[in-house]
Amino acid sequence: MADVVSEGAAEPGTRTLRAELALKTLGGDLDPYERLHAILEQVLVFTSATVAAVYLPDGEGQALSLTASAGVPRNLYGLSDSYPAAGTAPVAETCRSGRPSWLVSTDLHEDADAHPVAADHPGADAHPGADAHPVAADHPVGDVQEGAGPPEDADIRRVRAESFSLGVLPLRERGCLVAVGDGTDAFDAEDRHCLDLLAEAAAGAAPAPPAGFGASFDLAMDSGRVEVDDALLELFGIGQDDFDGRVETLIALTVPEDLPALMSVVEADHMSIGDRELEFRILQPSGEQRWLRLRGRILPGGENRPARLVGTVADASTLRTGRGDVARIQRLAAALATAGTVRDVSQAVVTALRKPLRADRIALAELEGDRLVVTVLDPPQPEVWPEVWRSEWRSEWPDAPVRTMPTLATALREGRAGIWPAGAHLEPALADVGPGGLAVLPLPAGGRMAGACLIGWDSPHDFGPEERALLTAASGLAGQALMRAHAFDAEHELVGMLQRTLLPRRLPQLPGAVAVARYLPTTAGLEVGGDWYDVIPLPDNHVALVIGDVQGHNAGAATLMGQMRTALRAYAVEGHPPDVVVSHANRLLMDMETDLFATCCYVDIDMEEGSAWYVRAGHIPPVLRHPNGSTEISESEGGPPLGVVMQADFPMSPLRLTPGTVLALTTDGLVESADIDVEDGLDQLAAELSAADPAHLGVVADTLLGGANRDDDVALLLIRYDGMALRPQRENWSVWRVPQAVGQARRYTRRVLRRWGADSVSDSVLLVVSELVTNALVHTDGRVRLDLTLLADRLRVSVADSSPRTPVKPTVIGWEATGGRGILLVEAMSSAWGTVPVSGGKQVWAEIPIE
Repeated sequence: MADVVSEGAAEPGTRTLRAELALKTLGGDLDPYERLHAILEQVLVFTSATVAAVYLPDGEGQALSLTASAGVPRNLYGLSDSYPAAGTAPVAETCRSGRPSWLVSTDLHEDADAHPVAADHPGADAHPGADAHPVAADHPVGDVQEGAGPPEDADIRRVRAESFSLGVLPLRERGCLVAVGDGTDAFDAEDRHCLDLLAEAAAGAAPAPPAGFGASFDLAMDSGRVEVDDALLELFGIGQDDFDGRVETLIALTVPEDLPALMSVVEADHMSIGDRELEFRILQPSGEQRWLRLRGRILPGGENRPARLVGTVADASTLRTGRGDVARIQRLAAALATAGTVRDVSQAVVTALRKPLRADRIALAELEGDRLVVTVLDPPQPEVWPEVWRSEWRSEWPDAPVRTMPTLATALREGRAGIWPAGAHLEPALADVGPGGLAVLPLPAGGRMAGACLIGWDSPHDFGPEERALLTAASGLAGQALMRAHAFDAEHELVGMLQRTLLPRRLPQLPGAVAVARYLPTTAGLEVGGDWYDVIPLPDNHVALVIGDVQGHNAGAATLMGQMRTALRAYAVEGHPPDVVVSHANRLLMDMETDLFATCCYVDIDMEEGSAWYVRAGHIPPVLRHPNGSTEISESEGGPPLGVVMQADFPMSPLRLTPGTVLALTTDGLVESADIDVEDGLDQLAAELSAADPAHLGVVADTLLGGANRDDDVALLLIRYDGMALRPQRENWSVWRVPQAVGQARRYTRRVLRRWGADSVSDSVLLVVSELVTNALVHTDGRVRLDLTLLADRLRVSVADSSPRTPVKPTVIGWEATGGRGILLVEAMSSAWGTVPVSGGKQVWAEIPIE
């Protein structure tokens, strides 16, 4: 409930005298906005106010707009950015009457269903328990519609104070000073006397309307039309007769390096209500550069009234030193001059910007077509980055298409830096980089965009003019350095292109396991290697892991590597056991008439049972890290490298995986060099794996690669076996070729369904079993096997036979046809069906949902 508090008066007290003294010490060189902010800060110091704000009429006199504020966030008390001048809000009534108002609001609750209760003022008839509305809402309290809110501030937060006091003091009929304090007795007699004094000072400091103040402007954000005075035209060196009223005419004089920062202020697409300030350079008619300082504020639009940017421009040439920024730019330029690789360039930018800007994270990415390839993330921990930017870029080259981030795409297309304050509405991939503020710097070079740099802050961050200039200069230097690094480091570009083409872009999601991979090319000369890895999902919750190395470092080795990876994947998908897969690959390589050979290690893991079989073809053995931290280098007999002996044996060896076990496969570049033999290198790898935390597998991989030998390629594949949370139930039946075979298969299926408690789908399942088993017996020779698998919500029927021919669904069946309806029945009774190759034959499967 709100009560009117009568005005009081008091003789000047100690605080008032101190406020008078503080006003006298304000420097005479402050511009109107700086002086007004200083006075509002004195309101907070010398009175009980927690929020102080000044509202001034706009150019047309139709609205009172927030010009400056200080203290805690004003929306905690429901203060809006703008109020209609003819409205009933206390702000408007005080400006019209010229008399101060002292108001009190009580009984406010944080979890009210509506907006905060309006502070009462003379003539308002507040009702206890009324729905809450803004403290200065533009309507009487007693005439509020349920669910309504002020049109000028539709996103007001809920009030946090239980009660508060409100003081509204006129500023010589040009606006008003608003002070808010916690509690119903926040402003005593001396507070009010002190506020009268500070309001008088604020009236003298408040910026005059644009038409009456030197070097001022009033920009309509929708049309770009700008009203300026003679002083501003003189600063820009433009005569009255030569100015056409377009903001583009003024912007055209800006130094190109400062244009992105200036456009971020005057572009309507990125605006939010609030103060704006920056420094920029213009080119004078003499060809010399001149520093200008822009101070302004965005005023909200309304009905038939566009949003506007109003403010002043001053000569900043004598005020600006920028020595620290110049030194930083010089250090960055020196570091970039010696940066040989793209990663060196990225690290130099991080070193030059992150600490000076006190940023929480920086990402640099190269632009390749419509895709961003991340070159550095700082800090490197995955959990501090959104999914698309995480540190696994080094192996999986995450696909970050620019089209998925429209804000970034616009910045790259237009070549302008983008700066967004806290709370800006951005796509998640960008908003999570800088929740307290985000800067997106396009990196231009040679007439095109070389990439982008993202700088993010967690806490609300103010972008000062010196900081904007530093970002602009750094983006130009980094873009040019990236282009030089491409030319200087052509061999790494070639390696990256080949690896992105021949290696998996992403690893698949595995049932009951997590896998990560890394590949590091050699840094020695113009050489391309033949190391590769692969992760292959197989039927029945099996997964195949492959890692290999083709002899040599050249394009031929890389090409052969791609062929071997494709061949091994094809043989694995056909359903062969590990020894047969590797034997087939060996014969293929022997038939290719190449002088090169390859080593590989192939592992087939049963994710349901936690068991595995592996084969080594001249390759180093796997390394296991058990859940207790102990490690084991698997010792087993292996076969010769692929492509050496036509009739070679590749014996299989078992592995046992318990939940929490990490399996590491790598190439010799990680464990062997001129200074260390392979046995010692494996021991060192096992020790580092034992000390690592398997919960963050990507970090483990990065740690293991920290001391890698860069004279050779390195491939690393890690998998952590977690075990399947839900294991399917399986049963199988060998179908004998006897007249009663189909009936036997049906009776067996019925018994299994009864045991599993799946009688509800028995009719559909039995019909599918009859059709699949009949087709296998009639159209194939050899062994036939029926497999039944119960998953969480479906039952899978599979029939395997020795024929590789896939059944074909007929398109048309005439009335006289005696066959061809079986597959149509299977399709009708199941949610999905298909075939997969199995050891020279095939398996036809169908899935029936369980309700």
